[in-house]
Amino acid sequence: MRTRRAAVVGALAAVSMAAVSACGATADKEEGGGGDGKPVTGLRLMVPNTPGSGYDLTARTVTQVMQDTKVASGVQVFNLPGASGTVGLQRLVNEKGNGKMAMQMGLGVVGASYTSKSEATLTDTTPIAKLIEEAGAIVVPKNSPYKTMDDLVTAWKENPKKFAVGGGSSPGGPDHLLPMQLAKAVGIKPKDVNFVSYDGGGELLPAILGNKIAFGASGFGEFLDQIEAGQVRVLAVTSEKPIDALKNAPTLKDQGIDLVFTNWRGIVAPPGITAEQKKTWVDSLTRMHDSDEWKEQLEKNGWVDSFVTGEDFGTYLTEQDKAVADILAELGLA
Repeated sequence: MRTRRAAVVGALAAVSMAAVSACGATADKEEGGGGDGKPVTGLRLMVPNTPGSGYDLTARTVTQVMQDTKVASGVQVFNLPGASGTVGLQRLVNEKGNGKMAMQMGLGVVGASYTSKSEATLTDTTPIAKLIEEAGAIVVPKNSPYKTMDDLVTAWKENPKKFAVGGGSSPGGPDHLLPMQLAKAVGIKPKDVNFVSYDGGGELLPAILGNKIAFGASGFGEFLDQIEAGQVRVLAVTSEKPIDALKNAPTLKDQGIDLVFTNWRGIVAPPGITAEQKKTWVDSLTRMHDSDEWKEQLEKNGWVDSFVTGEDFGTYLTEQDKAVADILAELGLA
């Protein structure tokens, strides 16, 4: 994880914990708020992986903005890592009817629910809101012989089983799903992809720089420092349109590859909560989303605003679940 991201996460964690302390140890037991214009109290947001992760950064940014804008008071963020997010997912499902708790999640948890053979599934949860999207990037070291996606795909097709592809997530995670969908889009069987899994961008980057893999696939934010320093080159971004932070990087579509892939993040609540409890979460996040403070965070972190709530998010989640299940089934992982 890049140094400046870690610093931001540390600062946000301090803000979050200070807010919890200021409201007392019983903050998670408080009720009410929100409906009368007062800050909502007693909310808890679980992060199903470790501090410093993308989910952690998103959750702490959300809660900081909620508190800065007085949408909520004393929101508690806590981490419950394990099994690529499915330990947290099981905890959430076990919290049936608890309208004060929600979980930060995203595409990685969708995949992990299959590859980890989780008893709890996202269909058991209550969809609250999709927050952001972050495009992926196909990157190579500065001395790579591949200058364009056409160069890379041509070489990849010659012998895909010996063409090492790296990603900063385990099978079922976004960095695994991206090269699998890319392979399918260019006519390579996903089963033939030689995927090498690394534990996050911190391990993936040395593999790219050391020419241990032919290319890396991950969120573009993981490589910004190295891109700016000229250590790695971006052959393509996976968004629909070019990204402001990488103005010279073409999209896959620009290069004739019909694929758009984004890693998204959202929030779900336990099953069995009341309509009023769900509305409290949706309304609070909507007010947060509409603030200038949130817009500043979107720009600061290079996030694409993709805010949808309730049933619309539920429909999207169902579509994502099916798409992930289909490709993992093809790989024999689901």
